[in-house]
Amino acid sequence: MDEIWTWSATTIARAVREGDVSARAVLEAHLARIAEVNPTVNAVTALFDEAGEAAARVDRLVREGRDPGPLAGVPVTVKENIDVAGHPTTHGVPHFANAVARTDAPPVRRLRAAGAVPVGHSNMPDLTLAGNVTVSQLFGETLNPHGAIRTPGGTSGGDAAAVASGMAALGLGNDSGGSIRLPALFCGLAGLKPGYGRVAMDHRIGGTDPTLASQLFPTDAPIARGVDDLAAAFAVLAGSDPADPRAIPDATSLPELPRRVAVCADPAGLGVDPVIRAEVEKAAVALAEAGYEVEEAEPPRVADALTAYGTLISAEFGRRWSSIRRLLTDESARHMELSLAQRPAPTLDDYLDATATRFGVMREWAAFAERYPTILGPVYTWRPFDADPFDRDQGLRVMFGMRLCTASTCVGVPAVAVPTGVDAGQPLGVQVIGPHNREDVCLAAARVLEARFGVLGPVRRPLVAERA
Repeated sequence: MDEIWTWSATTIARAVREGDVSARAVLEAHLARIAEVNPTVNAVTALFDEAGEAAARVDRLVREGRDPGPLAGVPVTVKENIDVAGHPTTHGVPHFANAVARTDAPPVRRLRAAGAVPVGHSNMPDLTLAGNVTVSQLFGETLNPHGAIRTPGGTSGGDAAAVASGMAALGLGNDSGGSIRLPALFCGLAGLKPGYGRVAMDHRIGGTDPTLASQLFPTDAPIARGVDDLAAAFAVLAGSDPADPRAIPDATSLPELPRRVAVCADPAGLGVDPVIRAEVEKAAVALAEAGYEVEEAEPPRVADALTAYGTLISAEFGRRWSSIRRLLTDESARHMELSLAQRPAPTLDDYLDATATRFGVMREWAAFAERYPTILGPVYTWRPFDADPFDRDQGLRVMFGMRLCTASTCVGVPAVAVPTGVDAGQPLGVQVIGPHNREDVCLAAARVLEARFGVLGPVRRPLVAERA
């Protein structure tokens, strides 16, 4: 039998629930794996001492014949910007190195209640502001265990690298424009970005609530090696919570939607690498052969969605940039400085107009979903590469390469990234996007693609790419 650390989350949970393996044995296998490969990959930033107690609780429930939860014994990493009680939520920077969380964030509470075992925090770029790399002042650089390129993607690169190398079966990160989907692509994983309001969150920093753009766009989200694991995690994470007035009750009965797909390989016509186009096209063929009606069509007003997103983000970050900048290095500040430099500082009128534009785009995407409930397109319009954060052209290439991630985030709809193959050692993949509140539509299409192209599984011997 394969080592426990290679098992999927659903396999682990089933084995623990049936008494075939103890949660303690699962935890010890993953801690041993962390000790073996984390010195190379540098994804896990801190271990949680209480993990052993959590595993013991699961085992006690199993012995007593009580339900240990749907994720019984599943080891989970938690991104450094999500609160875990008793541990610092550092955001990767020295300023928050001692900011110990008093309570678990809502997703962590839900995972614990489902029997999952948070094992440690995972690395992220400083304050999540670093494009497609995962480098923090406190913890250094996280590396892609596949080794074809150095970066695991960002900003949830720590979780991706940990899951891809077998240090955890699930990662809990967040996506505010591609920060789960990009690492999923780079590390050969499946990643879910839930829709707005589907997962309760608490992203206060120092007790201060986030402003509008930071309320609308980030979504705490799971990353895994397979689609069934994503679905299991989402079933636990979804639902209302008094800590988050945005969160809606999880729907249990949803109408069936037409199996019709809009294929969009080059959103807004800004260019796409031929290799990436080929991945989208072969995914389209797989869906068609599975009975989906597939047509080429672009979701409406992608450029307007990008403009509205950029205006809202730059207005809010620009307002506080002088205080944020003091917490960053030149390298970690570069991505946001590039973003801010792309447009004049937004006025109040610009900001208010952007809120109206976003609403109009949302309406048109909802109408588009009546015809095309599923959108198939790239996570990233370029082959994954190690971008130089100090190179303006490469920085812009990264930003615009993620434009379908950005547009879908602006609109607030769900999406799933799923692998489609490996080329020259580098995983490749696509994303499927669904209508509002219909993660099930994305997951269903992703399952079809996974059945065709397979699961990459954990990297047994992580490799490290040389620095360019």
